[in-house]
Order: sequence, then structure tokens, then C-alpha cells
Amino acid sequence: MSDIRPGVGGLPMPVQNPADQHAFDANEGKRLYSQYNCSGCHFNGGGGIGPPLMDAKWIYGDRPENIYSTIVEGRPNGMPSFRQKIPDNQVQQLVAYVRAMSGQLRKDVAPTRNDTMNARRSEQRTERKTPLQTTEPPQ
Repeated sequence: MSDIRPGVGGLPMPVQNPADQHAFDANEGKRLYSQYNCSGCHFNGGGGIGPPLMDAKWIYGDRPENIYSTIVEGRPNGMPSFRQKIPDNQVQQLVAYVRAMSGQLRKDVAPTRNDTMNARRSEQRTERKTPLQTTEPPQ
């Protein structure tokens, strides 16, 4: 006999994604989102073939365990299963980035937009130049 009983114990404890607490993991999730071609269906989070990931309407839930399950198990009508194709730690990083796209992570953890999407060039992308030397005194 087992001690497990249906309906006993109330609601399960929500699962915490460790990657939600680390900016590095959320940024890695952003990189993996591009490398695994999630943008092919979700179009940088705005939706397209797949549902948008930046809005407040989540078909299968917005909690980390729901997003994790969606990535690993897949969903009917389009979302493939990535079971045994993506390592567990990378799935957690993807979950963190997906949650960041809809504003669910703290601001100090969520990654910023790509440098290519900014109105002006990032300091890191600016070409290095040597200052010109002049003989005139400053005025």
C-alpha cells in the first residue's frame, strides 16, 4: 500500500527555476533562443506561426513548470518536443528568457534588447579610434 492519496495535501508547491535568478542564465537563454531557431515560429517573441511570448495570454500557463513542459513535451498543432535534444540546464535558461520576454523576471536579471535593435550603436560595437594629437592649447 502507498501513502499517496488523490486530492490530499492541497495544491502542489510552485516550481522555482534557478535560472530566473541569474542574469547570465537569462542571457544564455536569449542566445539559445536564437540558436535553436525559436524565432522561426515565435518571431522574436511577437508571435507568428507560434503564439506570441510577449503578451499576457498564455495558453498553457506562464509558470516555469508550464513553460518547461511545453519545451520538453511539445504541444499539439505545432510545438515539437525537444526531449533529449536540449540539455536540462539549457531548457531552464530558455524558460528564464521566455519569462523575461513577457516581463516576469526582475529588471536586474532580464536581458536587454540586441545591440542591432537600438536606435544608436552600442559602445561595444563602436570601432576603436585613436584620438588626434594637436599642438594648439585648449581654449
